[in-house]
Amino acid sequence: MKKIGILYGQERSFPMAIIERVNSKGIDGITAEPVRIDKVMQGEPTEYAVIIDRISQDVPFYRAYLKNAAITGTAVINNPFWWSADEKFFNNCLATKIGVPVPKTVILPSRDLPADTTDLSFANLAYPLDWEGIFKYVGFPAYMKPFAGGGWKNVYRLNNVDEFFEKHSETGELVMLLQEEIVFDEYYRCYCIGGKEVRIMPYEPRNPHHLRYSASFTPSAERLKQMEEIVLKINQYLGYDFNTVELALRDGVPYAIDFCNPAPDADRNSVGEDNFNWVVETAANFAIEKAQSYQPGKDNLTWGKFVQHSSTRKPLI
Repeated sequence: MKKIGILYGQERSFPMAIIERVNSKGIDGITAEPVRIDKVMQGEPTEYAVIIDRISQDVPFYRAYLKNAAITGTAVINNPFWWSADEKFFNNCLATKIGVPVPKTVILPSRDLPADTTDLSFANLAYPLDWEGIFKYVGFPAYMKPFAGGGWKNVYRLNNVDEFFEKHSETGELVMLLQEEIVFDEYYRCYCIGGKEVRIMPYEPRNPHHLRYSASFTPSAERLKQMEEIVLKINQYLGYDFNTVELALRDGVPYAIDFCNPAPDADRNSVGEDNFNWVVETAANFAIEKAQSYQPGKDNLTWGKFVQHSSTRKPLI
């Protein structure tokens, strides 16, 4: 029997629906259930051929469990080694190298000294930074947000230099991005599963959270194809099995705004019934596909083109 385990936190609608959908298909030798952990011993395999991870970004113990599971053969969705290494600034850097438009972005050192450091720890950092050059490059209005994180936490819209320094003083030890504002005509949030299945959803981030999927943008067939190609390229290079990409269209150009969401919102109440049914069905089919191709004790993870090219020293594109 090949088990598909779902590792989750406070959410319920998506994990329970995935389990029900997989089991309802009645595929011989494959079953799904919530992950159950009673001990984690080094180098010992789990009972799961596949684990869908929905929570380890918030629970370091789970991330360690998943790495041990992966190294002993479990196909973890998403790859916990890559997810641990990845963050938003790197994603933007990669996008510039593979031809995906992104907002002008800089990374900033934390406002306060990190724990267990002193001024001497930053002998290589210029003081002050070239603020004039930074602000000229990014421009205002701009957005400031953590270089790693999500859920619209600690996100600021800034109109000028004075607002920047006021808000940056509140960020403590967070490492922040300062990013060009893309004043968009249309906005889309796009699921990508298995590096091949894409669901493009009109999305309005300026609405209250429960109304953000109530958007009336109607892209042409040509625009849909363009956005799908961008979403696939991003996820195939990053190597995510399950992710969302947010695209803002300015003057007909889709800019990738946020594309590091490896445990994306999939709650029925927020994404809506049609999108929910699509993501449950598509994720269930992909998990089954991974279980069917599972080889005990082998590396069953997904590694993106960036890692693959790096290991062979081939050019990215």
